[in-house]
Amino acid sequence: MKEIKRYDIHEDWAHSGIIQAGDYCFVNYCVRNIGGTIEEQIDGAFDEMEERLALVGLTLENVVQMNCLFKNIWDIPIMEKIVKRRFNGKYPVRKSFQTEFADPGNLLFQADAIAYSAIKS
Repeated sequence: MKEIKRYDIHEDWAHSGIIQAGDYCFVNYCVRNIGGTIEEQIDGAFDEMEERLALVGLTLENVVQMNCLFKNIWDIPIMEKIVKRRFNGKYPVRKSFQTEFADPGNLLFQADAIAYSAIKS
């Protein structure tokens, strides 16, 4: 196996933003635009995911699996509309969950992902 490489390391939180292990990259939770609308938060999370993937030369089209966490699970259709726009028809498999975030009410969405890196887009 190739060396495991860690990027976007946050010492205070004790985690990496993205880890490259063999042909796969594991993207830690992506969150942005907290306090904004659900659309702004979903787009922001995908912006953050895209930036982390760029650290290893990948794009959203390399994502093969996502876990999507919602404060309100009924916001899934909003996410689906944004996924159609952002992933260019190369959709990952995904699982959606409703959860109570530790944030006091302003966090509505976050996502993590696995990307395949052997074939670059």
